[in-house]
Amino acid sequence: METCKISSLYNLSETIASELFQGLTYPWEALPNISAFICELGERLDKEKFERRGEQVWIAKSAKVAPTANINGPVIIDEEAEIRHCAFIRGNAIVGKGAVVGNSTELKNVVLFNKVQVPHYNYVGDSILGYKSHMGAGSITSNVKSDKTLVVVKDKGTEIATGLKKFGAMLGDGVEVGCNSVLNPGTVVGKGSNIYPLSMVRGVVPSNSIYKKKNDIVEKQ
Repeated sequence: METCKISSLYNLSETIASELFQGLTYPWEALPNISAFICELGERLDKEKFERRGEQVWIAKSAKVAPTANINGPVIIDEEAEIRHCAFIRGNAIVGKGAVVGNSTELKNVVLFNKVQVPHYNYVGDSILGYKSHMGAGSITSNVKSDKTLVVVKDKGTEIATGLKKFGAMLGDGVEVGCNSVLNPGTVVGKGSNIYPLSMVRGVVPSNSIYKKKNDIVEKQ
């Protein structure tokens, strides 16, 4: 499953959390380590650029945070990020440089690379979103299976057991997710791919593809 590897999905120079992925093969292997990593990295951040605004909450001085946003640690919000009205960060979240977390968007146990946009009514949990990826209004990551069993990543008859009960989606750099789509547990979308609006996505979407519906995925021209 080459598409699912960290090296295929992400440019690690576009996140403050690059060390989190060192020594790992697949990005979901980092999910259980996000909280501890934030606490360790937060103590090392440049105090000229970041300020501590609560227990295990580090926010860049250049970031814009609406007074109505609810932010719980551990969390790091990088430079020039924008946290908009009524955003809800539940904790264990890294928000990259220039990223946008919008109105009524909820984050939990996530890494948003630089310039990620989750701007309107999004739920992003137990997920990693690559550089300049974008989730359209109302699109969400579903991070727990209905039968509560452990998540398995599946791609054309090949399976990888993750050992995780909570696993949302891994979006590669430059992924576009259409409005009101649901990314089911264990979804991996390759770099540069587009998901049609109102899609229900499961499994692995190859890089540079257009996902129209199940069994209708075409290569970008």
